[in-house]
Amino acid sequence: MVKDGSQDALAQEFVGFAVEAGVLRFGEFKTKAGRLSPYFFNAGLFDDGAKLGRLARFYAQRILASGIEFDMLFGPAYKGIPLAATVAVELARLGRNVPFAYNRKEAKDHGEGGTLVGAPVQGKVLIVDDVMSAGTAARESIALIQAAGATPHAVAIALDRQEKATENGQDVPWSAVQYVRERLGMQVCTIAKLEDLLAYLGANGAELGTHHAKVLAYRDRYGAG
Repeated sequence: MVKDGSQDALAQEFVGFAVEAGVLRFGEFKTKAGRLSPYFFNAGLFDDGAKLGRLARFYAQRILASGIEFDMLFGPAYKGIPLAATVAVELARLGRNVPFAYNRKEAKDHGEGGTLVGAPVQGKVLIVDDVMSAGTAARESIALIQAAGATPHAVAIALDRQEKATENGQDVPWSAVQYVRERLGMQVCTIAKLEDLLAYLGANGAELGTHHAKVLAYRDRYGAG
């Protein structure tokens, strides 16, 4: 999807919000792939009602602008659960009321049982998650959705790191987002990308300029396609 000017502005606003909220941090952080990253995005730090509500507005605006067709939302445990719930609330506020569901990490052996909670998983499903690193959570969600007889149609994430994924401990020349799009045939909707973060850092050089060079060097080394 080609972003127009308003969507670029939305990405810049989102990055600024994530920095101000302390969700997007700079320093030295070890990723799941064992890389030392100069930045880290922790959606778990959208930890109060105001932050979570504002985050949901960013998701909802981007999802509606994308034109992606979907019948319901799915939130992968654990971070995806509050995301799917709050995005469903915001979409309803904007006139697009859809059901949502999520999964448990462990199957419940009493009551209704099972691993899925919420609305019946059916139709075209939009998975809502925070970031996509190796694509592991997306693949797990896809399997659950398919097992329920529904179609995993698209994924919405907050930040696309645009870096090479790893398989069996080795770098591969595509990102997790590219893998989901090109190998699994699903659409991916992102609020912001690494390129948006770099643009934000470049525009705020007086305060954050020292981080720009480090993030740029990281992209040059690990960036995908």
